[in-house]
Amino acid sequence: METPSGSASLADDQPAAPTDRLDVRRQAVFVVLTFFGMTIGLLGSWFDAPPSVVWASYTVAYVFGGWYGLKASIAALREPAIEIDLLMIIAALGALYIGAPFEGAMLLFLFSLSGVLEEYAIGRSRTAIKSLVDMRPESAQVLRDGTEATTPIEDVAVGDVFVVRPGERLPLDGVVESGESTVDQSSLTGESVPVTKEPGDEVFSGTINETGSLEVRVTREATESAISRLIQMVEEAQEKRAPTQQLIDRFEQPYVLGVFTMTAIAIALPLWLLNHAFEPTFYRAMTLMVAASPCAVIISTPAAVLSAISAGGRQGVLFKGGEHIETAGNVDAIAFDKTGTLTEGNTRLTDVRARGDALSTDGGAVGGDLLADTAIEHNSKVDDRLLSIAAAVQTRSEHHLAEATVEAATERGLEVPDASEFEAVVGKGVHATVEGQTIHIGNPRYVETALGDRPIDGREIGLDAVRDLEANGKTSVLVVSETAEGLRVLGWLAFTDTIRPDAAEMIAKLRERGVEQIVMLTGDNERVAQYIADELGIDEVYAELLPEEKVEHIEALQERHEAVAMVGDGVNDAPALATADISVGMGGAGTDVALETADIVLMSDKLDRLPYAFALSKETRRTLYINFAIAFGAIAIMIVAILTAGIPLPVAVVGHEGSTVLVSLIGLRLLRFDG
Repeated sequence: METPSGSASLADDQPAAPTDRLDVRRQAVFVVLTFFGMTIGLLGSWFDAPPSVVWASYTVAYVFGGWYGLKASIAALREPAIEIDLLMIIAALGALYIGAPFEGAMLLFLFSLSGVLEEYAIGRSRTAIKSLVDMRPESAQVLRDGTEATTPIEDVAVGDVFVVRPGERLPLDGVVESGESTVDQSSLTGESVPVTKEPGDEVFSGTINETGSLEVRVTREATESAISRLIQMVEEAQEKRAPTQQLIDRFEQPYVLGVFTMTAIAIALPLWLLNHAFEPTFYRAMTLMVAASPCAVIISTPAAVLSAISAGGRQGVLFKGGEHIETAGNVDAIAFDKTGTLTEGNTRLTDVRARGDALSTDGGAVGGDLLADTAIEHNSKVDDRLLSIAAAVQTRSEHHLAEATVEAATERGLEVPDASEFEAVVGKGVHATVEGQTIHIGNPRYVETALGDRPIDGREIGLDAVRDLEANGKTSVLVVSETAEGLRVLGWLAFTDTIRPDAAEMIAKLRERGVEQIVMLTGDNERVAQYIADELGIDEVYAELLPEEKVEHIEALQERHEAVAMVGDGVNDAPALATADISVGMGGAGTDVALETADIVLMSDKLDRLPYAFALSKETRRTLYINFAIAFGAIAIMIVAILTAGIPLPVAVVGHEGSTVLVSLIGLRLLRFDG
């Protein structure tokens, strides 16, 4: 019986799937022929049929029943290696040798039948993954010179525009150019509700356009699309063996050799020391060989793990290997990044406040007190001037606060001057030269460290304003100018980010599933972080952290807990994600960095999938324990029964193959796990 050790490449041409199905059908036909040969041989011996008919029937049973096992044994011996198939072939031939052809034929029948059932069980989980290939259309309706042309997706270039009509699958990733529709992304992200798409929205290959026609500009080639990368990573996940599977693989050869040794001793000792008859001694040794064979042990892990990978994929959770499924089942502490993880990541500018005597529309000082109104709706030219200067500096930055600043300036139609000599200080702030002045933008930590102890005009006023805004859960920064006359606070900006609506419920579910400690690791300031932590019921908050400081906190958690998970966006959190025992990325239907970095990817960016992922991992571990108990228990019971009660070979065969099929079916249950 060839035990599944991986899957064929899912990226290969689709005709491979029918070939696989044909081979399983051929095995099933061989099983039927084995059954008829075994049955006719038994009936012929009962009713005194001619010996030629009886032995011809048993020959059919032995040839077709042992065909695949013999092929697997020969292939293994060439490596060289010894597999369980060889044990079964030898046991069947041994039964034939001592005049028990029916028992040998029955062994081969049940052995080949269990092999087909196992292939079916494992095939169910593989079919769920291979169905991803069918989600990828082979061609696209590309607009060329105003007309549509059917084009293979491999020939469609980035920048081309294709048309997709209601009911059709999108062939490639892209951005909607024109049209409005709803798109069913459940096959890719696990989202149950179709998502509205309009010009400017991103769409993904393999998803289904529902209500309207769309014209989409291609943003990724076929090989780089979300569905192609998903297929590739699931393929790699199936090839990565779980720790339990690796342990079984390591001990398979010694175990099989041990069974051969035990069989030899079971023959030699009674014959040489106890003077037992050869035939009953040899028969009992063959029975022991069958009972001790570890088929059920070997099949138990891939049956469960592959089913779990498939179940997770249908729920928008991608496990990038069996090892991660097992490890995630031990997680008892989780660290979260804040922005884009516990919050929606749609940071927006809420407050622009120019300091009353520090800035004017022409760059000079202005009089009057402008501190009364801090709302973004305050439309003074002075505040606009501050925003335009800040946007000039932030244009060069990729930070989410910088993007919000530039977006706000664009929305207000401000003219943004040029900036030069841009430089960023990770986790603190940025500075650049704007109109002959060095403009610093940063949090209080930046002001205290990067600007040192130099006197700053308006330092305390600015810091007090920032603290007040942070107390209300807003992330705030100071804008400071540096000229020959010295440093001066020009004003401050405040931002907010919306807490994900499902974050609090997600944390409550994690606690129900046995997570002992939940912490937040963020580069944001402590007041804002604590505000969000209080809203969500998080145990500990570590704020104003640099990337390397997040790593230190992950390592500290690992000293106190069995397994630590880190949940983040895969960019600033990459070092911490790499350090954690399990890293979880917010995938957003295939975000590049999350797909590359994390061990587990939440494809739909939905936090409610996180408790599901850990629950699935725990259920997989529980299933493995149950399967091992059944497999080893069946072996132990049968060996004791053979040595004490002398059970016959057919009973040992039924017990051996029955336990093998049972653990396969128990593993297959995970395909329906819904949390």
